[in-house]
Amino acid sequence: MLNLEYKNGEQYIEGLSISQLADRHETPFYCYSATKVQTQFRMFKDAFSNLDALVCYAVKVNSNQAILTLLADEGAGADVVSIGEIKRALAANIPANKIVFSGVAKTKEEMVFALQQNILCFNVESKPELDQLASVAFQLKITANISFRINPNVDANTHKKISTGKKGDKFGVDIDQAVSLYQYAQSLSFINIVGIDMHIGSQISDMNAFDLAIVKIKKLYEQLNLLNIKIQHIDFGGGLAVQYQRNDKTESDLLIEYARVINKHAIDLDCKIIFEPGRFIMGNAGVLVTKVIVKKYQHNKVFLIVDAGMNDLIRPTLYDAYHVISPANYSNEMESVDVVGPVCETGDYLAQDRTMQKVEQGELIIIHSTGAYCAVTSNSYNSRPIIKEVLVKNNCDYVIRKEQTVESLIALDCVPVFLNYLKYDSET
Repeated sequence: MLNLEYKNGEQYIEGLSISQLADRHETPFYCYSATKVQTQFRMFKDAFSNLDALVCYAVKVNSNQAILTLLADEGAGADVVSIGEIKRALAANIPANKIVFSGVAKTKEEMVFALQQNILCFNVESKPELDQLASVAFQLKITANISFRINPNVDANTHKKISTGKKGDKFGVDIDQAVSLYQYAQSLSFINIVGIDMHIGSQISDMNAFDLAIVKIKKLYEQLNLLNIKIQHIDFGGGLAVQYQRNDKTESDLLIEYARVINKHAIDLDCKIIFEPGRFIMGNAGVLVTKVIVKKYQHNKVFLIVDAGMNDLIRPTLYDAYHVISPANYSNEMESVDVVGPVCETGDYLAQDRTMQKVEQGELIIIHSTGAYCAVTSNSYNSRPIIKEVLVKNNCDYVIRKEQTVESLIALDCVPVFLNYLKYDSET
């Protein structure tokens, strides 16, 4: 987890206290540690320093340009799933030849743009997608480098909403059809087979799942070699878990176990290895800072009603996700509370029946482990503007996304002319 230390009773992110940050930035806001991002990336990269490896950060977990630029400076590539993410990666100076394009519904427009940028690889997820890509590549006379994303039918033992490698999941091609699809791809003009791709889920701590999947991928690799289909890289995807609760395994322990599995298999592979970590890099590099607006006692329960809601942090209600919550200022007393937001939904909660340090109305609390899949999934439900993001490095803080205003949110709506006439008629 992000090590926020109490100093003289206050929690700090790098060299700044939470209260200092809240004095400068209106709550709620997301805050990231630049040092933690760098540390996590370097730790992951170093675990595979013995391999010919490329680490492609999964942009979907946190696509802020400051984060992407920070990782580009560390030598990261990018795993993207849309034209928007390609443009974000390129704008952050991630080279096109380090970009892999995943996703089940790539459009013709996206294919054209990606081909024109000469990206490293398309991770193809179906035969119809391959046919469309081949048609676009032929029209442009630009060769498309491809791998197939293989669905190995392995249960990652994770939450059902973030499982991606079992039969019945929408992702990838059935491993039983893989050989024939590769042979078909080999027959197409302007299609160049370069790799094999897999991604079996997210927040995976069961290394046996990775082991089983890689065994199947290696068998496919060997079959393709016998057919003279040369594989230049294998993309093992991402999905490695992070520590959300204090009794979970630490990232370093999980990475050691994961690297042991990867290295056991990679020794037999005569190709480059690609990884697509995202949560591992960002999950514990960020926090959400929020304030208790009302402390409410009702029906033998205590509600901490805070100014951050499910529109800011949807993971608890969407994924049953657990986030450690702590006060910005240390307390010796404990109590059981529900931490809920201002959104008009019963599902608007950040924690239920949580025993934590006692907090009073007007005080700040910190939602930990919110660097991944949090700010990127926020929305403006209840006309609540999307909140600010802040990056801390040493003793300095930087606004890396300005908070939206209600006025700018309303300005996105376009009222047809005929409605203006109706408004005028009603007033007269």
